[in-house]
Formats: sequence, C-alpha cells, structure tokens
Amino acid sequence: MRQIRTCWPVLVKKTQDAVNEAQTEIGQALARVDQLEASHERLCRLYDEYRLQEQAGQVSVMGMQASMNQRQFMAQLLNLQQRVVLDLSRAREQLALARKKRSMAEIELHKMKSMEEQDVKAVALDQQRHEQKRMDELGVRQFNLSMQR
Repeated sequence: MRQIRTCWPVLVKKTQDAVNEAQTEIGQALARVDQLEASHERLCRLYDEYRLQEQAGQVSVMGMQASMNQRQFMAQLLNLQQRVVLDLSRAREQLALARKKRSMAEIELHKMKSMEEQDVKAVALDQQRHEQKRMDELGVRQFNLSMQR
C-alpha cells in the first residue's frame, strides 16, 4: 500500500522559508526607500531655505566670503540631492526585484502545496481502493461460506 511521501512537507517548508526571506527583503527595501525619500525631502527643504535667504537679500549683508560659502554649500546640497535621487532609484529597483522574487517564491510555494495535496489525495484514494478490495474479498468469502452450508 502506498504511503504519503515525506519530501513534500520538506519542500513546502523550504519554499515557505524562501517566501519569508523575500518578504524580509521587501521590508528592508521599503525602509531604505522611505529613509532616502525622507533624506531627499530634508535636502530639498534645506536648499529652499538657503535659496530664499539668498533671494531675500540676506546674503548681501553677510559679505562676499559668506556669500561664496553659502553658494558653495548650496551647490553641495544640489550634489547631495542628485546622489540621493540616484540611490533612491537603485533602492526602488531593489524593491521591485524583491517583490518579483517574493512573487516567484509564492508561485513555487503554491506548486509545492499542490503537489503535497495531490500526494495526500492519491494516498487516500489508494487506501480507499485497498479497503474496497478487502471488503469485496470479504463479501465473496462470506458468500462462499454461506453457499457451502
């Protein structure tokens, strides 16, 4: 008589672990995207504050050296913004890859669970057939015994 294969629960666990790992990666990628978006927002606000100061004429009061320093600082802020935007783009790509990985892992998990269920059903069907065969044999024996009396 056929028995349930022990490989399916192991394979289901392995694919479930892959789904969990991918979900963890998604969480980390989301946190990184959020962090970079917050950094970009802060840099933009800071740049806007300095630009407004410059437009308001506060720079002329500071003197030439301070004015040059402020412009240099604003240029550095723009460079930082560009780097953050680039990092943000990479982080979003990583997030998309992690989501795709999770999706593929979920498909594999579904396959493994289906295979496990099919195996359980096949074993149950085999057992049912075996029981039916035994019942039929018992019925035939009882019939033969009753005919002998």
